[in-house]
Amino acid sequence: MSRVKVNFRRNVALVALVTALQAIPAVGQQSFVVNAITVQGNQRIETGTIVTQLGLARGQAVSAADVNDAIQKLRTSGLFENVDADLQGGTLVVRVQEYPTINRINFEGNERISDEQLAGLINSTARRVFNPAQAADDASRIVMAYGNEGRINATVNPVLINRSDNRVDLVFEIAESAVTEIERISFVGNSAYSDGRLRRVLDTKEAGLLRALIRRDTYSPERINVDRRLLTDFYNSRGYADFRVQNVDVALTQGRDAYMLTFNVEEGPRYRIGNVTISSALPEADAKAFEDVLRLSRGDVYSPTNIDNDVQRIENQALRLGLNFVRVDPVITRDPANLRLNVEYKLVRGERLFIERIDIEGNTTTLHRVVRSQFTAVEGDPFNPRAIRESAARIRALGFFSDAQVNVRPGTADDRVVVDVDVVEQPTGSASFGVNFGSDDGMALIASYQEQNFLGRGQNLGLTLSTGETNRVLSFSFAEPALMGRDLRGAFDFSYRRTNSDYALYDTNMGRLSPSLQFPVSERGRLTLNYGLTYGDIIDVYPTASKLIKDEAAEGERWTNSVGYTYTWDSRRNGVEEDTSFGFRFSQDFGFGDNTFIRTSALATAQTAVWGGDLILRATLEGGYLHYTDGASRLTDRYFMGSRVMRGFAAGGIGPRDGTLNANGDIVGDALGGNAYAVLRLETEFPLGLPEEYGIKGGTFIDYGSLWDVGKQVAGVDILSDDFIARAVAGVSLFWDTPLGPLRFNFSKPLMVEDYDNTRNFELTVSTSF
Repeated sequence: MSRVKVNFRRNVALVALVTALQAIPAVGQQSFVVNAITVQGNQRIETGTIVTQLGLARGQAVSAADVNDAIQKLRTSGLFENVDADLQGGTLVVRVQEYPTINRINFEGNERISDEQLAGLINSTARRVFNPAQAADDASRIVMAYGNEGRINATVNPVLINRSDNRVDLVFEIAESAVTEIERISFVGNSAYSDGRLRRVLDTKEAGLLRALIRRDTYSPERINVDRRLLTDFYNSRGYADFRVQNVDVALTQGRDAYMLTFNVEEGPRYRIGNVTISSALPEADAKAFEDVLRLSRGDVYSPTNIDNDVQRIENQALRLGLNFVRVDPVITRDPANLRLNVEYKLVRGERLFIERIDIEGNTTTLHRVVRSQFTAVEGDPFNPRAIRESAARIRALGFFSDAQVNVRPGTADDRVVVDVDVVEQPTGSASFGVNFGSDDGMALIASYQEQNFLGRGQNLGLTLSTGETNRVLSFSFAEPALMGRDLRGAFDFSYRRTNSDYALYDTNMGRLSPSLQFPVSERGRLTLNYGLTYGDIIDVYPTASKLIKDEAAEGERWTNSVGYTYTWDSRRNGVEEDTSFGFRFSQDFGFGDNTFIRTSALATAQTAVWGGDLILRATLEGGYLHYTDGASRLTDRYFMGSRVMRGFAAGGIGPRDGTLNANGDIVGDALGGNAYAVLRLETEFPLGLPEEYGIKGGTFIDYGSLWDVGKQVAGVDILSDDFIARAVAGVSLFWDTPLGPLRFNFSKPLMVEDYDNTRNFELTVSTSF
C-alpha cells in the first residue's frame, strides 16, 4: 500500500509548464484536417463525452493552436490528471489519465476536533472524482478551523492511498500544534477606565494558569467583533456618546506562540441629559398625555438604553389610549459647550402593517406556546418593530436556545408581514455532584439536578440533596414562569433540614412547604404572594442544656400556617449596566391558627464603582423582627446569626445566650437565638495587580450589628444579650473565582464583642461541582 503526497502548491505551475512544452508534432503553422479522433486511457468517462469536450469536428480544418486549445479544455475540466495528444496521419490521438475515484475519506492526527466535525467542513466526497484543487481547499478549511481554536500553526496534508480500479483513499494528515494564546490585551486612548476594568468587559481573555478551563484566550475575529460591541455598549451606557473603537491591532510574537491585542479607542467627552421634551405630529395624539410616562430627566447620565425604555413607555401608552401605528422618533441635539444632549421624542405616523402570522422553527423540544408567550402581539395585531425586537430579546434570555433569530418578511398582502422565529435548541438540564465547605457548616456532599425547560414547557425543576457534618438538607422546587400565559410566576417549594449542631446541646428538625405567585407591579418592582406551612421540632436535648431549651423541646412538634408577601425592587431591571445600582427587599409573613405572629424582614443594598471601575464600594443594611401576638417563639422560629449574616462570628456565636457557668466560671450556655436582628455591612472589592484571568481580587469589610430579644423569661435562666448590644468586626477578604466554584477567604478581627461571644478570625467558603 503506497501513499502519495499531493503537492498542490506546485500543481498549477506544473500544468502551465506541461502546457507550454507539449505541442502537436510536425505540423508547423499550417492548417490540417482531422479525419478521425481516438481516445486512449479512459476507463470511467465515455469517449463520446471526451470528444464533445474537445470541440473538434471530424473533417474540420484546424490549426495547431486550435488543437492546443481543445486539449487545454480537457486539462482544465478537473476530470483528468494528465492529457496529451499527437497527430497520426489524419487521426488525432488523445491520451488521457483520469483522476481516481475517492474510495473513502479519513482524518489522522486529530484529537481536538472530531472526525464528524471535520467531515462537515470539507467538500470532497467519497465515490466521486478526486479533485486536487478541492482537496487543497478542504485542507485550508481544516487549517482555518484549527486557527479558530487558537492553533494557528496547525498543518494539514492531503495524502492519497492507491486502491484497485483507479480508486484512492483520501487521508488528511493533521498536525494540530499547540494553542497560540493571547498573551496580552492592552488599550490605547482610554483615560476614564483602566485597562483592567476594560479587560473585564471583553469576551476575549488573556491566557493564564487556568486556560484549559477558560477557553476564551484564543484569537477569534468573530470574538473581536463581539468585543467591539461590548466596549461600545459599556461606554455608551455611561454617557460616552462619541465613543468608538478605532481599530484593533493583532500581532504575533516572534515565535508565533502568542498574540498581542491592542484596542485603540477614542472615548470622547461624557454627556448628561439636557432638556427632555415630547412633541406630536399626529392630531389624535396629544403630547401632554405622554409626559407622565417619561423617566428620563435633566442631569441624568446619557444612556441609549434609558432612551429606548422611554420610547417603549410612550408606545405602550399609545396602545393604552387606543392609538395604533404610532412611531416614536427620538431626536438628539448636542450642546457641546455644556456637554449636554437634548432629547425630543417625536410622535409620528408609523407604517400601517399587520402581523399575518408568527412562524416558529427549530424548536424540537420546546413547545411552540413557550416561544409564543414571549410575544405581546398575536396574529392580526398591528406590527410594532420595537415590540418584535423586545420579544426576540426575551426569547434569547430564556436560556433554552444557543441561537435565536427573529426576522420579518413581507406577507401575502402589502399591509401584512410574517414574523419568522428560527431557534437552535441547547441543553437546559444539569446533574452535578460536588463538595461544599463552609466555616459554619463544615464539609458537605451535594447532589443536585436542575432543569430550566422541563418537558419543553419552560418550567423550572430543581432537586438538591446535601449531607454534611452538621446538616442534612433535602429541597425540591418547581416553577411555571408564565402561568396562564401571563407574566405571572407560579412556584412550589419544599425543604427539609435536620441539624446536628456542634455549637448547641440540641438538634432540630425543620421543614417548609410554600406555594407562591410572583408578578410585576412596576418597571423595576415585583411582588410575591406566598403561603407557608412550616414544621419544627427540637430533639436530642442534652441533660446539661438550658431549662429554657428543655421547656421548648417539651412542647413537641410545632406546625405553623402563614401567608405573606415580598416586594423587591432592583435598579438593574431596566437593562442598563450602570456603575451605581440599588436594591431593596421587604417581606412580611402573618402566622395564623395555633400561633399568631408577624415576621418582618428587610434588606437594602447600594453599590458603586469608582476609580475607573476598579474599586467597588458596597453597603448593605439588613434586619428582621419576629413578633408573636399569641404564644411565644421557639428555637426553630427565632433568628440565628453566623458568618453568612455577620462575618467574624461562628454559627450561633452572637446574640442571646444562656448564662450558665461551668466549674471554672466560664459561660457554657447555649445560643438561644433572637426575635430581632440588624446588621450593617460595608465592604470593598479591588484588583490586586494580578492577571485578570486568575480571577483573584482583594477586599475589606466592616460589619456592625446585633441579635437580641428572646421574647420570654424563664425562672432560673440568666439570659445574656437579651437587649441590643452592638458588635463590630473588621477584616480583609480574598476572592478567587475559579472555574470549579467561587472561593472566599475572610480574615477578621473583632472590634466590639462580648466575652461570651464565639468569634472566628478565619473563614473559608468553598463550593465546587464535578
